Amino acid sequence: MAKRTDVLIVGTGAAGLFCALQFSKQTDVLMITKEDADKSDSYLAQGGMCMLRDEEDYEKYFEDTMRAGHYENNKASVEVMIRSSRDIAQELIDYGVDFNRNGGELAFTREGGHSRPRILFHEDATGREITGTLLENVRERENIAILEHATMLDIITDGKKCCGIVVQGADGELCTVQAKYTVFACGGLGGLFQHSTNFRHITGDAIAIAKCHNIELEHVDYIQIHPTTLYSERPGRRFLISESVRGEGAVLLNKKKERFCDELLPRDIVTAEIKKQMEIDNMPYVWLSMEKIPKEEIESHFPNILKQCLEEGYDPTKECIPVVPAQHYFMGGIKVNLFSRTSMEHLYAVGETACNGVHGKNRLASNSLLESMVFAKRAASEIMKGISETGFIRIDNLVSMEQYLDVEGLKAKYKKIVLEEIERERKGHEGTSDIEGKC
Repeated sequence: MAKRTDVLIVGTGAAGLFCALQFSKQTDVLMITKEDADKSDSYLAQGGMCMLRDEEDYEKYFEDTMRAGHYENNKASVEVMIRSSRDIAQELIDYGVDFNRNGGELAFTREGGHSRPRILFHEDATGREITGTLLENVRERENIAILEHATMLDIITDGKKCCGIVVQGADGELCTVQAKYTVFACGGLGGLFQHSTNFRHITGDAIAIAKCHNIELEHVDYIQIHPTTLYSERPGRRFLISESVRGEGAVLLNKKKERFCDELLPRDIVTAEIKKQMEIDNMPYVWLSMEKIPKEEIESHFPNILKQCLEEGYDPTKECIPVVPAQHYFMGGIKVNLFSRTSMEHLYAVGETACNGVHGKNRLASNSLLESMVFAKRAASEIMKGISETGFIRIDNLVSMEQYLDVEGLKAKYKKIVLEEIERERKGHEGTSDIEGKC
Protein backbone atom coordinates (compact mmCIF):
# COMPACT_ATOMS: atom_id res chain seq x y z
CA MET A 1 0.00 0.00 0.00
CA ALA A 2 1.45 3.36 -1.04
CA LYS A 3 1.15 6.58 0.94
CA ARG A 4 1.68 10.17 -0.15
CA THR A 5 2.41 13.31 1.88
CA ASP A 6 3.85 16.78 1.42
CA VAL A 7 6.48 16.33 4.15
CA LEU A 8 7.71 13.09 5.67
CA ILE A 9 9.57 13.22 8.99
CA VAL A 10 11.38 10.08 10.15
CA GLY A 11 11.50 10.21 13.94
CA THR A 12 9.38 11.63 16.76
CA GLY A 13 11.98 13.13 19.08
CA ALA A 14 12.27 16.82 19.88
CA ALA A 15 13.78 17.68 16.49
CA GLY A 16 11.12 15.88 14.48
CA LEU A 17 8.19 17.14 16.55
CA PHE A 18 9.39 20.73 16.59
CA CYS A 19 9.97 20.58 12.85
CA ALA A 20 6.44 19.25 12.24
CA LEU A 21 4.88 22.08 14.23
CA GLN A 22 6.56 24.71 12.04
CA PHE A 23 4.58 23.81 8.92
CA SER A 24 1.38 25.56 7.94
CA LYS A 25 -1.86 23.76 8.72
CA GLN A 26 -2.39 23.39 4.96
CA THR A 27 0.74 21.21 4.69
CA ASP A 28 0.26 17.47 5.06
CA VAL A 29 2.92 16.04 7.38
CA LEU A 30 3.47 12.35 8.11
CA MET A 31 5.77 11.27 10.93
CA ILE A 32 6.97 7.70 11.34
CA THR A 33 8.80 6.06 14.24
CA LYS A 34 10.16 2.59 14.97
CA GLU A 35 8.47 2.33 18.36
CA ASP A 36 5.81 4.26 20.27
CA ALA A 37 5.98 7.98 19.55
CA ASP A 38 7.34 8.73 23.03
CA LYS A 39 10.23 6.26 22.81
CA SER A 40 12.89 8.70 21.66
CA ASP A 41 16.14 9.68 23.34
CA SER A 42 14.83 13.24 23.62
CA TYR A 43 12.49 11.99 26.35
CA LEU A 44 15.47 10.78 28.35
CA ALA A 45 17.25 14.15 28.52
CA GLN A 46 17.51 15.14 32.17
CA GLY A 47 19.65 18.25 32.59
CA GLY A 48 17.98 20.89 30.48
CA MET A 49 18.26 23.26 27.53
CA CYS A 50 20.72 26.13 27.21
CA MET A 51 19.57 29.70 26.66
CA LEU A 52 21.54 32.90 26.16
CA ARG A 53 20.94 34.83 29.38
CA ASP A 54 21.76 38.29 28.02
CA GLU A 55 24.07 40.01 25.55
CA GLU A 56 26.91 40.02 28.07
CA ASP A 57 26.74 36.21 28.16
CA TYR A 58 27.18 35.76 24.40
CA GLU A 59 30.98 35.66 24.21
CA LYS A 60 31.25 33.32 27.21
CA TYR A 61 28.55 30.98 25.90
CA PHE A 62 30.24 30.92 22.47
CA GLU A 63 33.63 30.21 24.04
CA ASP A 64 32.22 27.49 26.32
CA THR A 65 30.73 25.72 23.29
CA MET A 66 33.90 26.06 21.25
CA ARG A 67 36.17 24.93 24.07
CA ALA A 68 34.06 21.85 24.77
CA GLY A 69 34.18 21.02 21.04
CA HIS A 70 37.98 21.34 20.96
CA TYR A 71 37.53 24.32 18.60
CA GLU A 72 36.47 22.04 15.76
CA ASN A 73 32.97 23.56 15.80
CA ASN A 74 31.43 25.37 12.84
CA LYS A 75 31.44 28.93 14.17
CA ALA A 76 28.53 30.01 11.97
CA SER A 77 26.38 27.16 13.30
CA VAL A 78 27.30 28.00 16.89
CA GLU A 79 26.32 31.62 16.36
CA VAL A 80 22.98 30.67 14.80
CA MET A 81 22.20 28.33 17.69
CA ILE A 82 23.05 30.81 20.44
CA ARG A 83 21.32 33.77 18.77
CA SER A 84 18.16 31.67 18.26
CA SER A 85 18.02 30.30 21.80
CA ARG A 86 15.79 32.92 23.41
CA ASP A 87 13.18 32.67 20.63
CA ILE A 88 13.17 28.86 20.87
CA ALA A 89 12.73 29.02 24.66
CA GLN A 90 9.81 31.42 24.30
CA GLU A 91 8.20 29.25 21.64
CA LEU A 92 8.45 26.23 23.93
CA ILE A 93 6.87 28.20 26.76
CA ASP A 94 4.07 29.23 24.38
CA TYR A 95 3.51 25.53 23.56
CA GLY A 96 3.11 24.91 27.30
CA VAL A 97 6.55 23.72 28.44
CA ASP A 98 6.84 24.27 32.19
CA PHE A 99 10.41 25.30 32.95
CA ASN A 100 11.30 25.69 36.63
CA ARG A 101 11.07 29.20 38.01
CA ASN A 102 12.24 31.21 40.99
CA GLY A 103 9.13 33.18 41.74
CA GLY A 104 8.10 34.54 38.36
CA GLU A 105 11.56 34.41 36.80
CA LEU A 106 13.00 31.47 34.89
CA ALA A 107 15.43 29.39 36.96
CA PHE A 108 18.82 28.38 35.56
CA THR A 109 21.20 25.61 36.52
CA ARG A 110 24.82 24.97 35.58
CA GLU A 111 26.56 21.93 34.11
CA GLY A 112 30.08 20.90 33.20
CA GLY A 113 31.90 23.17 30.75
CA HIS A 114 29.64 26.18 31.42
CA SER A 115 31.12 29.35 32.86
CA ARG A 116 27.78 30.34 34.42
CA PRO A 117 24.25 28.96 34.98
CA ARG A 118 22.35 29.28 31.67
CA ILE A 119 20.39 26.03 31.51
CA LEU A 120 16.60 25.97 31.64
CA PHE A 121 15.20 22.83 33.25
CA HIS A 122 12.13 21.03 34.51
CA GLU A 123 13.18 19.05 37.59
CA ASP A 124 15.46 16.31 36.24
CA ALA A 125 13.16 15.39 33.35
CA THR A 126 13.49 18.33 30.96
CA GLY A 127 13.48 16.13 27.87
CA ARG A 128 10.25 14.46 28.90
CA GLU A 129 8.64 17.83 29.63
CA ILE A 130 9.69 19.36 26.30
CA THR A 131 9.13 16.35 24.08
CA GLY A 132 5.91 15.31 25.78
CA THR A 133 4.51 18.81 25.41
CA LEU A 134 5.51 18.96 21.75
CA LEU A 135 3.89 15.58 21.13
CA GLU A 136 0.65 16.80 22.70
CA ASN A 137 0.68 19.80 20.37
CA VAL A 138 1.42 17.61 17.35
CA ARG A 139 -1.47 15.27 18.16
CA GLU A 140 -3.81 18.29 18.17
CA ARG A 141 -2.85 19.27 14.63
CA GLU A 142 -5.15 17.80 11.98
CA ASN A 143 -2.51 18.15 9.25
CA ILE A 144 0.03 15.96 11.10
CA ALA A 145 -0.28 12.16 11.27
CA ILE A 146 1.97 9.77 13.22
CA LEU A 147 2.64 6.20 12.10
CA GLU A 148 4.10 4.18 14.97
CA HIS A 149 6.04 0.89 14.78
CA ALA A 150 7.11 1.68 11.23
CA THR A 151 10.71 1.14 10.17
CA MET A 152 12.43 3.02 7.33
CA LEU A 153 14.25 0.53 5.12
CA ASP A 154 15.53 2.85 2.39
CA ILE A 155 14.94 6.11 0.57
CA ILE A 156 13.40 6.37 -2.88
CA THR A 157 15.47 8.48 -5.23
CA ASP A 158 15.80 9.29 -8.92
CA GLY A 159 19.52 9.68 -8.38
CA LYS A 160 19.37 13.42 -7.70
CA LYS A 161 16.58 14.01 -5.21
CA CYS A 162 14.80 12.10 -2.47
CA CYS A 163 11.22 11.22 -3.38
CA GLY A 164 10.23 9.34 -0.21
CA ILE A 165 11.06 6.11 1.59
CA VAL A 166 10.36 2.37 1.77
CA VAL A 167 8.75 1.35 5.07
CA GLN A 168 7.94 -1.83 6.94
CA GLY A 169 4.76 -1.31 8.94
CA ALA A 170 3.71 -2.75 12.30
CA ASP A 171 2.04 -5.67 10.48
CA GLY A 172 5.26 -6.51 8.67
CA GLU A 173 3.95 -5.31 5.32
CA LEU A 174 6.15 -3.25 3.04
CA CYS A 175 4.97 0.00 1.50
CA THR A 176 6.24 3.20 -0.05
CA VAL A 177 5.74 6.70 1.30
CA GLN A 178 6.09 9.33 -1.39
CA ALA A 179 6.95 12.83 -0.19
CA LYS A 180 7.82 16.17 -1.72
CA TYR A 181 10.38 16.60 1.07
CA THR A 182 11.84 14.11 3.55
CA VAL A 183 13.39 15.02 6.91
CA PHE A 184 15.57 12.55 8.80
CA ALA A 185 15.15 13.05 12.56
CA CYS A 186 16.13 9.50 13.47
CA GLY A 187 18.37 10.12 16.48
CA GLY A 188 21.80 8.66 17.14
CA LEU A 189 23.32 5.20 17.17
CA GLY A 190 23.49 4.12 20.82
CA GLY A 191 21.72 0.83 20.12
CA LEU A 192 24.94 -0.40 18.52
CA PHE A 193 26.80 -0.19 21.84
CA GLN A 194 26.89 -2.58 24.77
CA HIS A 195 26.76 0.27 27.29
CA SER A 196 24.66 3.25 26.27
CA THR A 197 22.13 5.69 27.69
CA ASN A 198 20.14 5.42 24.43
CA PHE A 199 17.11 3.31 23.56
CA ARG A 200 18.17 0.02 21.99
CA HIS A 201 16.16 0.54 18.77
CA ILE A 202 18.12 3.67 17.80
CA THR A 203 20.84 2.17 15.63
CA GLY A 204 21.95 4.77 13.07
CA ASP A 205 19.82 3.50 10.16
CA ALA A 206 19.79 6.91 8.47
CA ILE A 207 23.59 7.00 8.50
CA ALA A 208 23.79 3.64 6.72
CA ILE A 209 21.13 4.60 4.18
CA ALA A 210 22.92 7.88 3.48
CA LYS A 211 26.19 6.01 2.99
CA CYS A 212 24.54 3.62 0.52
CA HIS A 213 23.32 6.57 -1.57
CA ASN A 214 26.57 8.57 -1.45
CA ILE A 215 25.01 11.30 0.69
CA GLU A 216 27.76 13.23 2.47
CA LEU A 217 28.59 12.22 6.05
CA GLU A 218 30.83 14.01 8.53
CA HIS A 219 32.76 12.99 11.66
CA VAL A 220 31.02 9.64 12.09
CA ASP A 221 33.62 8.71 14.72
CA TYR A 222 32.78 11.67 16.97
CA ILE A 223 30.86 9.80 19.64
CA GLN A 224 30.46 11.17 23.14
CA ILE A 225 30.77 9.14 26.29
CA HIS A 226 28.81 10.54 29.24
CA PRO A 227 30.92 10.47 32.42
CA THR A 228 28.21 9.47 34.87
CA THR A 229 25.63 6.75 34.42
CA LEU A 230 24.37 4.68 37.32
CA TYR A 231 26.44 1.52 37.55
CA SER A 232 24.31 -1.59 37.30
CA GLU A 233 24.80 -5.23 36.46
CA ARG A 234 21.34 -5.39 34.94
CA PRO A 235 21.19 -5.70 31.11
CA GLY A 236 19.80 -2.92 28.92
CA ARG A 237 20.02 0.86 28.72
CA ARG A 238 22.13 2.67 31.30
CA PHE A 239 20.44 5.29 33.50
CA LEU A 240 21.97 8.74 33.16
CA ILE A 241 22.98 10.72 36.24
CA SER A 242 22.54 14.24 34.92
CA GLU A 243 25.48 16.58 34.71
CA SER A 244 23.39 19.15 36.55
CA VAL A 245 23.82 17.02 39.68
CA ARG A 246 27.51 17.90 39.56
CA GLY A 247 26.57 21.44 38.59
CA GLU A 248 24.66 21.72 41.87
CA GLY A 249 27.59 20.45 43.94
CA ALA A 250 27.97 16.65 43.65
CA VAL A 251 31.59 15.42 43.61
CA LEU A 252 33.38 12.36 42.26
CA LEU A 253 35.28 10.15 44.71
CA ASN A 254 37.68 7.25 44.32
CA LYS A 255 37.68 3.93 46.15
CA LYS A 256 38.99 5.64 49.31
CA LYS A 257 36.22 8.28 49.03
CA GLU A 258 38.73 10.96 48.03
CA ARG A 259 37.92 13.57 45.40
CA PHE A 260 40.09 13.08 42.29
CA CYS A 261 39.05 15.59 39.58
CA ASP A 262 37.22 18.81 38.69
CA GLU A 263 33.68 17.60 38.05
CA LEU A 264 32.71 20.62 35.92
CA LEU A 265 35.25 20.17 33.15
CA PRO A 266 33.89 19.15 29.69
CA ARG A 267 32.52 15.63 29.44
CA ASP A 268 35.38 14.01 27.53
CA ILE A 269 37.92 15.24 30.11
CA VAL A 270 35.85 14.06 33.09
CA THR A 271 35.30 10.72 31.34
CA ALA A 272 39.03 10.27 30.89
CA GLU A 273 39.66 11.09 34.57
CA ILE A 274 37.04 8.57 35.70
CA LYS A 275 38.43 5.81 33.49
CA LYS A 276 41.94 6.51 34.77
CA GLN A 277 40.71 6.32 38.37
CA MET A 278 38.82 3.08 37.72
CA GLU A 279 42.08 1.53 36.50
CA ILE A 280 44.00 2.79 39.54
CA ASP A 281 41.32 1.46 41.91
CA ASN A 282 40.77 -1.73 39.90
CA MET A 283 37.02 -1.03 40.20
CA PRO A 284 34.21 -1.06 37.59
CA TYR A 285 32.94 2.32 38.83
CA VAL A 286 33.74 5.41 40.92
CA TRP A 287 31.59 7.06 43.56
CA LEU A 288 29.41 10.15 43.20
CA SER A 289 28.57 11.98 46.41
CA MET A 290 25.59 14.37 46.67
CA GLU A 291 26.45 15.20 50.28
CA LYS A 292 26.81 18.92 49.47
CA ILE A 293 23.31 19.11 47.97
CA PRO A 294 20.49 19.62 50.52
CA LYS A 295 18.08 16.70 50.76
CA GLU A 296 15.17 18.98 49.88
CA GLU A 297 16.89 20.03 46.65
CA ILE A 298 17.61 16.42 45.67
CA GLU A 299 13.95 15.59 46.21
CA SER A 300 12.67 18.62 44.26
CA HIS A 301 15.29 19.05 41.51
CA PHE A 302 16.24 15.39 40.96
CA PRO A 303 13.16 13.29 41.84
CA ASN A 304 13.58 10.79 38.99
CA ILE A 305 17.27 10.25 39.70
CA LEU A 306 16.42 9.72 43.37
CA LYS A 307 13.70 7.23 42.44
CA GLN A 308 15.97 5.24 40.11
CA CYS A 309 18.80 5.13 42.66
CA LEU A 310 16.43 3.89 45.37
CA GLU A 311 15.23 1.15 43.02
CA GLU A 312 18.86 0.08 42.57
CA GLY A 313 19.35 0.01 46.34
CA TYR A 314 21.12 3.34 46.86
CA ASP A 315 19.87 6.40 48.75
CA PRO A 316 21.81 9.41 47.42
CA THR A 317 20.53 11.57 50.28
CA LYS A 318 22.49 9.35 52.68
CA GLU A 319 25.25 7.62 50.72
CA CYS A 320 27.43 7.71 47.60
CA ILE A 321 26.20 6.09 44.40
CA PRO A 322 28.36 4.13 41.89
CA VAL A 323 28.74 5.73 38.44
CA VAL A 324 30.46 4.68 35.22
CA PRO A 325 30.91 6.26 31.75
CA ALA A 326 28.70 5.04 28.88
CA GLN A 327 28.04 5.96 25.24
CA HIS A 328 25.68 8.90 25.18
CA TYR A 329 25.65 11.17 22.13
CA PHE A 330 26.60 11.32 18.46
CA MET A 331 28.24 14.57 17.32
CA GLY A 332 28.79 13.41 13.73
CA GLY A 333 26.20 12.36 11.20
CA ILE A 334 24.76 13.36 7.85
CA LYS A 335 26.46 16.57 6.74
CA VAL A 336 24.04 19.49 6.49
CA ASN A 337 24.20 23.24 5.91
CA LEU A 338 22.79 25.99 8.14
CA PHE A 339 19.27 25.11 6.97
CA SER A 340 19.73 21.36 7.60
CA ARG A 341 19.85 20.52 3.90
CA THR A 342 21.83 17.40 2.98
CA SER A 343 23.84 16.84 -0.20
CA MET A 344 20.75 15.23 -1.79
CA GLU A 345 17.96 17.46 -3.04
CA HIS A 346 14.69 17.43 -1.05
CA LEU A 347 16.35 15.56 1.83
CA TYR A 348 16.98 17.27 5.18
CA ALA A 349 18.43 15.98 8.45
CA VAL A 350 17.95 17.41 11.95
CA GLY A 351 18.84 16.54 15.52
CA GLU A 352 21.36 13.89 16.43
CA THR A 353 21.21 12.34 12.94
CA ALA A 354 22.64 15.51 11.41
CA CYS A 355 26.05 17.14 11.62
CA ASN A 356 25.97 20.91 11.20
CA GLY A 357 29.19 21.35 13.16
CA VAL A 358 27.70 22.99 16.27
CA HIS A 359 29.21 20.48 18.69
CA GLY A 360 32.65 20.01 17.17
CA LYS A 361 34.43 17.00 18.63
CA ASN A 362 32.60 17.03 21.96
CA ARG A 363 29.15 18.41 22.85
CA LEU A 364 28.73 21.00 25.58
CA ALA A 365 26.14 19.87 28.12
CA SER A 366 22.49 20.79 27.33
CA ASN A 367 23.22 22.15 23.86
CA SER A 368 21.57 19.14 22.19
CA LEU A 369 17.89 19.95 22.75
CA LEU A 370 18.48 23.56 21.76
CA GLU A 371 20.49 22.71 18.64
CA SER A 372 17.95 20.13 17.47
CA MET A 373 15.06 22.59 17.58
CA VAL A 374 16.93 25.61 16.20
CA PHE A 375 17.91 23.75 13.05
CA ALA A 376 14.63 21.81 12.78
CA LYS A 377 12.86 25.16 12.58
CA ARG A 378 15.29 26.39 9.92
CA ALA A 379 14.72 23.22 7.88
CA ALA A 380 10.95 23.71 7.95
CA SER A 381 11.34 27.37 7.02
CA GLU A 382 13.34 26.54 3.92
CA ILE A 383 11.06 23.68 2.89
CA MET A 384 8.01 25.94 3.14
CA LYS A 385 9.58 28.35 0.62
CA GLY A 386 9.48 25.77 -2.16
CA ILE A 387 6.74 23.34 -1.24
CA SER A 388 3.95 24.97 -3.25
CA GLU A 389 6.00 24.75 -6.46
CA THR A 390 7.08 21.15 -5.82
CA GLY A 391 5.02 18.35 -7.28
CA PHE A 392 5.01 14.56 -7.07
CA ILE A 393 6.74 12.44 -9.69
CA ARG A 394 6.15 8.86 -10.77
CA ILE A 395 8.07 6.51 -8.44
CA ASP A 396 6.89 3.00 -9.36
CA ASN A 397 9.85 2.71 -11.74
CA LEU A 398 12.30 3.84 -9.04
CA VAL A 399 11.83 1.07 -6.49
CA SER A 400 11.57 -2.73 -6.51
CA MET A 401 10.05 -4.08 -3.30
CA GLU A 402 11.63 -7.51 -3.82
CA GLN A 403 15.01 -6.27 -2.63
CA TYR A 404 13.53 -5.47 0.80
CA LEU A 405 11.94 -8.83 1.59
CA ASP A 406 14.80 -9.90 3.89
CA VAL A 407 14.24 -7.15 6.44
CA GLU A 408 16.38 -8.69 9.19
CA GLY A 409 19.24 -9.17 6.77
CA LEU A 410 18.94 -5.54 5.71
CA LYS A 411 19.00 -4.34 9.32
CA ALA A 412 22.14 -6.38 9.98
CA LYS A 413 23.73 -4.94 6.85
CA TYR A 414 23.01 -1.38 7.99
CA LYS A 415 24.52 -1.98 11.43
CA LYS A 416 27.64 -3.38 9.79
CA ILE A 417 27.90 -0.37 7.48
CA VAL A 418 27.72 2.09 10.39
CA LEU A 419 30.27 0.23 12.50
CA GLU A 420 32.66 -0.05 9.56
CA GLU A 421 32.27 3.66 8.82
CA ILE A 422 33.03 4.52 12.46
CA GLU A 423 36.15 2.37 12.36
CA ARG A 424 37.26 3.82 9.03
CA GLU A 425 36.88 7.37 10.38
CA ARG A 426 38.70 6.46 13.58
CA LYS A 427 41.68 5.22 11.61
CA GLY A 428 41.65 8.42 9.59
CA HIS A 429 41.46 10.60 12.71
CA GLU A 430 43.56 8.55 15.09
CA GLY A 431 43.16 9.76 18.64
CA THR A 432 40.36 12.23 17.93
CA SER A 433 37.38 10.14 18.96
CA ASP A 434 35.96 9.69 22.42
CA ILE A 435 34.50 6.32 21.45
CA GLU A 436 35.59 3.40 23.58
CA GLY A 437 34.19 0.08 24.68
CA LYS A 438 32.47 -2.75 22.90
CA CYS A 439 30.05 -2.32 20.03
